[in-house]
Amino acid sequence: MKGLRFLLSRALQGLAVMLGVSALVFFALFLTGDPAALMMSPDASQAEIEAFRRAMGFDDPIWLQYLRFLGNLLQGDLGLSLRYQRPATDLLWERLPATALLALSALIWSSAIGMVLGVVSAVRKNSGLDFVIRVIALLGQAVPVFWLALLMILLFSLRLRWLPSSGMGGWQHLVMPSIALGAYYVSAMTRLVRASLIEVLGQNYIRTARAKGLSQWRIVVRHGLRNAMIPVITVQGMYFAALLGGALVTEIVFAWPGIGRLAVEAIQNRDFPVVQAVVLFTAAVFVIANFLVDIAYTWLNPRIRL
Repeated sequence: MKGLRFLLSRALQGLAVMLGVSALVFFALFLTGDPAALMMSPDASQAEIEAFRRAMGFDDPIWLQYLRFLGNLLQGDLGLSLRYQRPATDLLWERLPATALLALSALIWSSAIGMVLGVVSAVRKNSGLDFVIRVIALLGQAVPVFWLALLMILLFSLRLRWLPSSGMGGWQHLVMPSIALGAYYVSAMTRLVRASLIEVLGQNYIRTARAKGLSQWRIVVRHGLRNAMIPVITVQGMYFAALLGGALVTEIVFAWPGIGRLAVEAIQNRDFPVVQAVVLFTAAVFVIANFLVDIAYTWLNPRIRL
């Protein structure tokens, strides 16, 4: 019962966050100036701007416009793209599979390798292998994504001609964007798993397990790793939300047709309904990811339910 109340409170907090984001997204458009003038072409006449303002309802009181915005939002209507003259949600759903594929592939390989490296580094703490892994992890977090992406294009596309440099097609198109996007996260995962596991392995129940004669790897996998996974799951949830919300730099460098590239195109074209749709979608992804992380908490650590 207490666990249910905990999750219900988290869900209500998520709804409050989404309401706040919707208000920020709506009123940000008015903070930049007259929305009708901003959305129209620079060479539009005053009469055309006035007609557009009446058609969009910008001449109504701002509180009425916000209520109308919320009503449309609850129905899944985020407005009409000014460039494509299509619903912004349709454009979003068209780009979502590409971003989801890239985000999942980057998350899977970075999490798997980061977990293995983190466990090995924690078990072999202060050894030469631990030092090498920590250096690699530090370099992985220090290298900018765009720089790594450009280096891979120069090497694997232009020089070796092994992989295509841009676009979306077969698995070959996915290799370099996935590596560029996941390089930072595998490094962060390695360092987080190492730090968390070292802390857990110093607990009293781990010493008891060693005193019973259990093998080192059984202690690590069966007794240590589960408790060390709580902060790791938090980071994984946020990483996936960030990736799914739009791997902007990676999608631009590799011309990947995802949500991040859609957002940049919408900003360049002053397509504000699409920009609003992308921002709201990204916020919703973070809220849902947080809620799923809370559910995982209650499963991994029963004390949280109390």
